[in-house]
Amino acid sequence: MKVARLPLVLALIALAPTRLIAQEKGEPGKEHPAHQELRALRDGLKEAVNKNDLDRLLSYLADDVVVTWQNSEVSRGPKEVRAYYERMMTGPNRIVESIKIDPVVDELTHLYGDNTGVAYGSSKDHYKLTDGRDFEVASRWSATVVKQDGQWKIANFHASANMFDNPVMWIAVRKSMLWTGIAAGVAGLLVGLIVARLFRRKPQTTP
Repeated sequence: MKVARLPLVLALIALAPTRLIAQEKGEPGKEHPAHQELRALRDGLKEAVNKNDLDRLLSYLADDVVVTWQNSEVSRGPKEVRAYYERMMTGPNRIVESIKIDPVVDELTHLYGDNTGVAYGSSKDHYKLTDGRDFEVASRWSATVVKQDGQWKIANFHASANMFDNPVMWIAVRKSMLWTGIAAGVAGLLVGLIVARLFRRKPQTTP
């Protein structure tokens, strides 16, 4: 099912840190300067996705970025991310009408030196599909960010959803149940007609 694991693209936005560092780590003056810069990355990504601004979104990606979407597709580089996004969100056969994301980090970004960090957390993303359906997907994500030419970029992003409990799965289950019920009803009707016809046959008599 095509909608199954959107990621909506965009679970991709969930990657930058979103909590207030001052509240979690104590005095604002003690935090690493990178955290404030990463907040700016987060805010820019979130706004770009919610406003459907693809060009701005791509500006936050490293040239060799790798993104693994919720449907297990992999995009390598901004060009492939653009192609995926346009197919899902803007093309003539698009599936998603709009998406609103609400990412949260589990804890502060783990910094490895001054130029690399790893973040992870959850996101509640609201999807409105072109067929009129809308629902919320709770996803998990992890991301690697790197600082290139003085700017933080996304180098790797991975998104996933609970395969045993998510709204897209239940849409598929309900459809399956509907078609199973229809098939069972048709089969029952045919059997009933055959049985009725057999019982209507007149017994042959011998002269």
